[in-house]
Amino acid sequence: MIGFRNLSTGRYRRRVRRPAGAAAALALTAGVLLAGGAGTAAAAPGTGPTAVVSLGDSYISGEAGRWKGNTLTNSGSRYGTDRAWVSGNVYDPARVYGSTAGGCHRSDSAEVRSAGPVADVAVNLACSGATTDNVFRASQGGVPFRGEAPQADQLAAVAASHDVKIIALSVGGNDLGFADIIKSCAYDFILWNSYCHDDQQYAVDQKIDAVMAKVARSVDEVRAVMRTAGYADSSYRIVLQSYPSPIPRGAENRYPQSDWSRLNTGGCPFWNRDSDWARDSLVPQIAGRIKGVAAAKGVQFLDLRDMLQGREVCAKASKLVGSTVPASATSSEWARWIDNNESQGLIQESMHPNFYGQLAAGRCLALAVAQPANSASSCRNTAGRDHTGMVLTPAS
Repeated sequence: MIGFRNLSTGRYRRRVRRPAGAAAALALTAGVLLAGGAGTAAAAPGTGPTAVVSLGDSYISGEAGRWKGNTLTNSGSRYGTDRAWVSGNVYDPARVYGSTAGGCHRSDSAEVRSAGPVADVAVNLACSGATTDNVFRASQGGVPFRGEAPQADQLAAVAASHDVKIIALSVGGNDLGFADIIKSCAYDFILWNSYCHDDQQYAVDQKIDAVMAKVARSVDEVRAVMRTAGYADSSYRIVLQSYPSPIPRGAENRYPQSDWSRLNTGGCPFWNRDSDWARDSLVPQIAGRIKGVAAAKGVQFLDLRDMLQGREVCAKASKLVGSTVPASATSSEWARWIDNNESQGLIQESMHPNFYGQLAAGRCLALAVAQPANSASSCRNTAGRDHTGMVLTPAS
């Protein structure tokens, strides 16, 4: 145990490590995961099974899909939150992540698999930890990742054997260093008795122009692949999406920042001022810039900044799962807490939409597909309802 000084009282307390911790790694997350009768024969555009394809990082690959809410219980099924539970204290992450359990974490609840019947086949090429460089074609400087070819090259194979109708793209967060931002803010709460928002905002501002240029290039790479495969731009749609906030505003956090329950119980070790910055400055800044890219490239924009509102880690409107509080899509958290000790799962699952959150993202995608192909929409949940309560409004 280690002693830390509280910003509010100036007193030192001893911290006991529980299922939450400091070294958060938003290890933002790549193969092909097919849902429902995938065709393999070569097909010209407009023939073969229709397909919805996801490209990008962990926020769309399905990272943290193993979890239905968060609980302090570390044994058994963890009160029903651990979908990888087999029996006793035996767990098999492949039950959720399939053959990518060791890296890309393409879950069975990932967005394109939770969107419902928007296409005959769901193809998940996104990978936890991927950057824009992992999306570009190898011939254009793209870089393989986790033993797989760049995602645009994988898309070319899918486009040749399927009638691709929808390509959902979530990328740029790892280029901006989401993992380092979360880690820095957690360390500043636990170790350094300081705030992170000022220096992290400066770092983001220094990088964001270059990152958005690479996000735009990712769209160009997708277009190039599809044109080479014989697709007209109007024959399919690209849905470029932003990121949800996994943590609430300071005033919406159910744990006070004046003690260690925010860390040891809730798994959300962030000061109010840093939480407010992340929720009301960083996430909207990124969403606004991605919206600009979508408009410039003539593709659809899906804003997810408010998708987890009230369902974030430590949100007052949600609850931890326990012996008397079952896992529930209407009352449990929709994002994975920080579990530095890996007492339940992996660090890389931290701060991602969990099973419930991914069902919500899938519903958002389905609603977006029902909109015009060049629209810009914002998706958010309805308090007290599950993912079927997601609603779209025009993006601001």
